Amino acid sequence: MVVKVNRVEPSDLGTLGTMAIDGKFVGYTLEDRERAIKVFGDTCIPKGSYKVSLRTEGGMTTKYMDKFGSFHRGMLWLADVPGFEWVYIHIGNYVSDTEGCILVGSRWTTGGVPFVGNSTAAYKTIYDLMATAIENGDEVTVEVT
Repeated sequence: MVVKVNRVEPSDLGTLGTMAIDGKFVGYTLEDRERAIKVFGDTCIPKGSYKVSLRTEGGMTTKYMDKFGSFHRGMLWLADVPGFEWVYIHIGNYVSDTEGCILVGSRWTTGGVPFVGNSTAAYKTIYDLMATAIENGDEVTVEVT
């Protein structure tokens, strides 16, 4: 499975994009802003291709398992991101909800403060597709362009 994150509206306030899974549009993304020099918790990950796995430990995993019950089988974790650790795809509406992770939503607001809405609904759809593929032994990769 190939998940493409296409950054389409970078700004000093954040980076909006689109997400497609195997060529089919599934939602919008929001990340921190791009920076030449990383600022911890305030920089999006480098463009590139990253393998995704399910991380079944840690604070975010516990929080999401409490929120979603057995539906949630681990965080969607982008492994081996240079200079970053514990990069996830998760719920959130504003850049203040991320520290280098990719937020998802089914709508967005452009041209001002970057925002993605209906994040929980979008996450559930995207999560189920990606987690099921991983559990079935399929390779899942996120390509950020």
